[in-house]
Amino acid sequence: MLIRGKRFSILGAGKSGLAVARLLKTRRAKVFLSEKGKQSKFEEAARELSEIGVEYEFGDNTHRVLEADYVILSPGVPVDAPIIKLARERGIKVLSEIEIAFDECEAPIVAITGTNGKTTTTTLVGEILKCGGWNTFVAGNIGVAFSEIVDQAKGEKTIVVLEVSSFQLDAIDEFRPKISALLNITPDHLDRYKNFEAYIQSKYRIVENQKGYDTFVYNYDDENCRNCAETVNIRALGFSLKEELKQGAFLIDGNVILRIGREREVLINRSEIGIPGPHNLMNAMAAALMTRVIGVEYDAIRETLRSFKGVEHRIEFVRELGGVKYYNDSKATNVDSVYYALGSFKEPIIIILGGKDKGNDYSQIAELVKKHVKAIVTVGKGAEKVEKFFKEMKPIYSAGMSMEEAVRLAKEAAAPGDVVLLSPACASFDMFDNYEHRGKVFKELVNGLE
Repeated sequence: MLIRGKRFSILGAGKSGLAVARLLKTRRAKVFLSEKGKQSKFEEAARELSEIGVEYEFGDNTHRVLEADYVILSPGVPVDAPIIKLARERGIKVLSEIEIAFDECEAPIVAITGTNGKTTTTTLVGEILKCGGWNTFVAGNIGVAFSEIVDQAKGEKTIVVLEVSSFQLDAIDEFRPKISALLNITPDHLDRYKNFEAYIQSKYRIVENQKGYDTFVYNYDDENCRNCAETVNIRALGFSLKEELKQGAFLIDGNVILRIGREREVLINRSEIGIPGPHNLMNAMAAALMTRVIGVEYDAIRETLRSFKGVEHRIEFVRELGGVKYYNDSKATNVDSVYYALGSFKEPIIIILGGKDKGNDYSQIAELVKKHVKAIVTVGKGAEKVEKFFKEMKPIYSAGMSMEEAVRLAKEAAAPGDVVLLSPACASFDMFDNYEHRGKVFKELVNGLE
């Protein structure tokens, strides 16, 4: 893409919007940024935009957005937003921020998507690569925008590992990772997609431009992922907890086996992997496949799998008080994530559920709630739906719109030997900036208990 002199309108003043604005300015593009939120919430962004010479507007997406050759989407902006429809009607190309960064990136890319496990797997892949001697950049939907690191990601044995969301994939054009991974697909974001099939097709886009010697790593045990693998014309490596595979990762007698091409290696016993649970075993298998394809030695993969203890806000131990253990699983923004969290404990659980509902179906966790949960504390705008579903099943305590009250009620409901688990199954935007903010507030409140 020829950027210099072209006109770009960026929608969204979050991390990715600001990062791509900076990148485009360094390439001497004409840049305008539009943010529907009030400027009072984006004062730092406004100052930075002024400093780098980017014109902007806050409070609405006006028709000035359409005075452009390209419109660039931040992940939070729906592809069917009215201003986007107008742009397409006028023949203006609409692209994701990762598309622009990809076009400017010299390093090969590993891209990871899925409903759950993206952050853990992306982080783990990054750690294995670093252990193996690669100059590694971890970015995307994980806190650092892809555009932020493009100019640094250069040189021999340099690689970029991206966590990629369905929202980012919605507006790609030529985005092509050297290695892609599809970890799982379960219902999510049904408040944004017209149906589950539309969400599935969005995830499938991660492979649409791969060709030649590119590689696709996928969850063989997930029918939706398996269906995607059947459509590709590149090397596809599955991972499975249930079956021995001709190519990929699988279990024999508790050992993780990698079979890639003519290689067959007993990698590690599942009991040695530092992150617990069957979901993390699958994440570890996916990470091992991707990094071995890149060329990381088996010993570096083993060492990292043993030492890696997970990521913040994902079943993160906070503290023990009065015999009660508190865990922060704020990253559980859908029901499938809560399913795995509930299966990770043997102790009775007091779970904090609620937030901005995304079309949740709680029947998926009903049996686990019956088996493992002692009481439910509801919080946020999604509380009513939670209470309606579980009211005949378990004691329910309502905290309204207060996380402080939720922590207090959970403490009161807990007895020595219990677990208090924040695993909301909902987005955080009804009360917090993001799931990180929600998890941070929860940890601060828990650490303040006496």
